[in-house]
Amino acid sequence: MSMSDPIADMLTRIRNAILREHKQVTIPSSKIKENIAKVMVSEGFINDYEVQAAKIGIELVVKLKYDSKGEPVIRSVQRVSKPGLRIFKGAKEIKPLLNGQGIYIVSTSKGVMSDAQCRQEMVGGEVICAVS
Repeated sequence: MSMSDPIADMLTRIRNAILREHKQVTIPSSKIKENIAKVMVSEGFINDYEVQAAKIGIELVVKLKYDSKGEPVIRSVQRVSKPGLRIFKGAKEIKPLLNGQGIYIVSTSKGVMSDAQCRQEMVGGEVICAVS
């Protein structure tokens, strides 16, 4: 069965793994998913990620991050732009999420980056998801 929204599947797997307090989660890999994971690492929402060979294709292993009390760093992860309704924002339209407590991950012509990077480089694009 084909998947209509693989990015939403990635975010759902991360959300479910956090609810079950797993240390890591395995996701079918793609370039866009790797770039999303790279932004999440640089912004401090996950520890690390790695790409591994699987029985079929390649998979992305995301190592989740918890604080000293055992609470997950990611409190919420939501898909913003969906296949049926794409959401595009200009650099000036992308406002900080929760007064800077969270980030928007944006797909731009210069690659996938956080909302702060978009405002710094004055580039807009498709808002993929919101992480807080």
